[in-house]
Amino acid sequence: MALRVVTRNLGSRLLPMLSSTSLLHSHATSFGFKEVPEEEKSQLVSNVFSSVAKNYDLMNDLMSGGLHRLWKDRLVSKLNPFPGMKHLDVAGGTGLNFAGDVAFRILDTVNSIKRRALQDVLEDDLQEETRIYVCDINPNMLNVGKKRALERGYPDKSLLWVEGDAEALCFEDSTMDGYTIAFGIRNVTHIEKALAEAYRVLKRGGRFLCLELSHVDIPVFKELYDYYSFSVIPAIGELVAGDRGSYQYLVESVRRFPPQEKFAAMISDAGFQKVEYENLVGGVVAIHSGLKI
Repeated sequence: MALRVVTRNLGSRLLPMLSSTSLLHSHATSFGFKEVPEEEKSQLVSNVFSSVAKNYDLMNDLMSGGLHRLWKDRLVSKLNPFPGMKHLDVAGGTGLNFAGDVAFRILDTVNSIKRRALQDVLEDDLQEETRIYVCDINPNMLNVGKKRALERGYPDKSLLWVEGDAEALCFEDSTMDGYTIAFGIRNVTHIEKALAEAYRVLKRGGRFLCLELSHVDIPVFKELYDYYSFSVIPAIGELVAGDRGSYQYLVESVRRFPPQEKFAAMISDAGFQKVEYENLVGGVVAIHSGLKI
């Protein structure tokens, strides 16, 4: 009888410990301020963006005051696109990088360069060589991007839409001249894996560029930014898109994303060199860059 009592008491003490251990072994990760199993995060993120897809353009303009357009222009200017390049734009259909925004800018820059510097015959040849791959895990967003590309008259042979995961890209090693990811890397489950994949697919001399909402350190501005983020953005989301929760996740995910210096260190750890970052609007967003040498 005494042995049974001891066993029951010991079991009651071990159960909470075993439950905690099981949770740890399930490798929980952050979804905003919540902790969820790793295997569930990608679907949860996909659900968020599918939920608010039809209001993306309007919400992006409202949340950023239209500044997201200038931020993307700055990103592309750092890339220095060139005719004939092979470029990969990851998470190209979700978040503030809505349905090909960055890819369209890259292709516009390439076409502008060719119009200024190349003869018509060579221009036609290079048009066939230029390849910009837009990769996103959400097929609905890719379909929206394809539709927008057709409406804007972009040729099918230059823009290729690929459903894929940033942590397990379907492209071969050392095949891309450039890699961009705008407002997407904070949504992946394992940032380190996404960075490793970026390094793998880039050619020697290829540039990695990441545009992401980041951290504000200026005290007074930070207080205003926090108020705007947690009080205004979710309210706008509820009013305009009828979805407060998705925009609450947005601001929470930004706060869980590594600060600029730590993220720069992660990029270096992935193998990139000449890593640097530029803060825009006091750190509301930051552009990180690195080279594969």
